[in-house]
Amino acid sequence: MTDTAFTEAARTVRDHGATAAIDCAIVLGTGLGGLADQLEDAIRIPYAAIPGFPAGGVSGHARQLCIGRLADKTVLIFQGRAHFYEGGDAAVMRVPLGMLQALGSPPLILTNAAGSLKPEMPPGSMAVITDHINFNGPNPLVGDGGDGRFVPMVDAYDPALRAGLGRAATAEGLSLGEGVYMWFSGPSFETPAEIRMAQVMGADLVGMSTVPEVILARRFEIKVAALSVVTNMGAGLHGGAPHHDETKDVASAAAIDLARLLRSFVREL
Repeated sequence: MTDTAFTEAARTVRDHGATAAIDCAIVLGTGLGGLADQLEDAIRIPYAAIPGFPAGGVSGHARQLCIGRLADKTVLIFQGRAHFYEGGDAAVMRVPLGMLQALGSPPLILTNAAGSLKPEMPPGSMAVITDHINFNGPNPLVGDGGDGRFVPMVDAYDPALRAGLGRAATAEGLSLGEGVYMWFSGPSFETPAEIRMAQVMGADLVGMSTVPEVILARRFEIKVAALSVVTNMGAGLHGGAPHHDETKDVASAAAIDLARLLRSFVREL
C-alpha cells in the first residue's frame, strides 16, 4: 500500500539529512522518551514540521522524530504518539507508520505505559505483548479500500521480534513478563468493574494505545512487536487507583531498564 502522504513525509525526513537506511523504528510511550537522548549524531524533527503528522499533545510525549545511531545501528524513534482519545480517530498514526513503509519497512517496536492485571507484573516491571483484545472497537482500517484491508492478525506481534526482546532481557539480566493487552479508549482510566471484566476476558494488561498501531503496521506489512512498562495495577486490584501523574512518574523511573533492553535488542538485530 502506498500513499502520497507517506512519500511526502519520508521526503521531509530525508531532506532533514536522514539519508541512511533505517535498521529499526521505535515508538516511545508516556514517560518513556529518554531513549531518544541516547542517539548519537541525532537528527530531531518536530512532528509539526512533517506533512500529515498528528498535531495535539499529551504531557509525557515530546512529539518529535529522532533519527541517529544506537548500538551501531540506525534507529528512528517516534518520541511520543498520538492517541485515539485526542480526536476520536483510530487511524491517527496512519501517516507516521505509512512513512515507515516508504522508508523501507524497518522492524517496529512499540512501547507503552500499561496497567497490570497480574500481581506477578507489579508497577515498574516490563512485559512483551503476545496478543491484544480490541475492546475499544474502532478499527484504523475502516474506510480503507481493496482486499489488503482484510489483514490477518495471527502472530500480529511478530514471534521472531518477541524472541529477540526475550534474549535481550536475558542478556541484560532483566525480568520480562508477557501477556495479552486490552485496548480501552481513554482518556478516563478503567473502572474496577471494567478491570474485572478484562480479567474474565483474558487480558493481562490494559492501556489506551498500541492496538491501532499494530493493525496499521500489519496493513503496511511492517513486522511489529510491543513492550509494556507497567505503571500501575488495574483499578481496584491490590490498591490500584491509577492517575496520569503516577503513569508518568513510574514510567520515567522504569525507562532506564527499558533503554537497556532496547539497546541490547537493537545491537543484535
